[in-house]
Amino acid sequence: MRQLLVCMLIAVAVAGCKGQPEKNNEEAESAQSMDSETTDMEQAGDWVVLFDGTSFDGWKGYLRDDIPEHWKLEDGAMVLYPPENRPEGESYNLVSEQNFSSFVLSLEWQISEGGNSGIFWGIKEDPKYHEPYETGPEIQVLDNERHPDAKAGTTHQAGALYDMVAPSEDVTRPVGEWNTCVITVDLEQKRGSVELNGMKIVDFPVANEMWDVMVSKSKFAGWEGFGKFTNGKIGLQDHGDKVAFRNIKIKQL
Repeated sequence: MRQLLVCMLIAVAVAGCKGQPEKNNEEAESAQSMDSETTDMEQAGDWVVLFDGTSFDGWKGYLRDDIPEHWKLEDGAMVLYPPENRPEGESYNLVSEQNFSSFVLSLEWQISEGGNSGIFWGIKEDPKYHEPYETGPEIQVLDNERHPDAKAGTTHQAGALYDMVAPSEDVTRPVGEWNTCVITVDLEQKRGSVELNGMKIVDFPVANEMWDVMVSKSKFAGWEGFGKFTNGKIGLQDHGDKVAFRNIKIKQL
C-alpha cells in the first residue's frame, strides 16, 4: 500500500511538470502580444491631433487671439463661410497656436464649387506681415475644373506647391467630396513632398540653395519674409470661398 501511494505521488508530480511549460508558453505568447500592442500604440502616439472635430482648441485667427466668427464646426469639420461683404482689408485665415519645423501633416479638405484655398506652413505671425502667404509657402486647395487659377498654369492647381512646383497629375476628387492631403517638410533631408488621395504628386527642396533658386523664379521673388522661417505656424487660408477641413494631425520629424 505504501509503495502504491509513493507511485501515485510521483505520477502527480510528473504530470504537473509536463503541464508547466504549456502555461509558460501561454504567458510568453500573452506577453509578446502585449508588447506588440504597446509598440503599435507608441507608433500611433507619434501623431498629434491638431483638430478632432469637436473644438477649435489649438487654433486662432491670424494676428488675433480668437476664432473668426465665419469659421463654424459642422459634422466633425471646420468650415469657412466667408461673408459676401467683408470690411476692406479684413481676412479670416486660421493658424495653429504651435510652431513646427520638420513634420508630416495629414488632413482632409473639401472645396466649394469654383473655390480656392490653401494650406500654409512656416508662417511668421508678425504685424508687419498682413497675410500668412507673405511668409508661409502654400499647398494649393482648388476646384480644378471651375476656378480660373487652374487655367493660369499647373503650378496653381490643387496639390501644387503654389507657383513653384506643379502636381505630376490631377488626382483631385469631385467638388463636394473629401480629399486626403499629406504634406512632408523634412529640414534635415532638405526635402518636402505632397501626397494627395494616396498618390505622391509633388517633390520639392527646402531650406537650401535649390529652394532659393526656385523661389527666385516665382511670384515670391524678392519678398522679404517668404519661405525664410524654418520654424513657424500651420495655416488654413481664407481666399473668399467656402472651404472645409477635418481630421488634422501632425507628426514631428
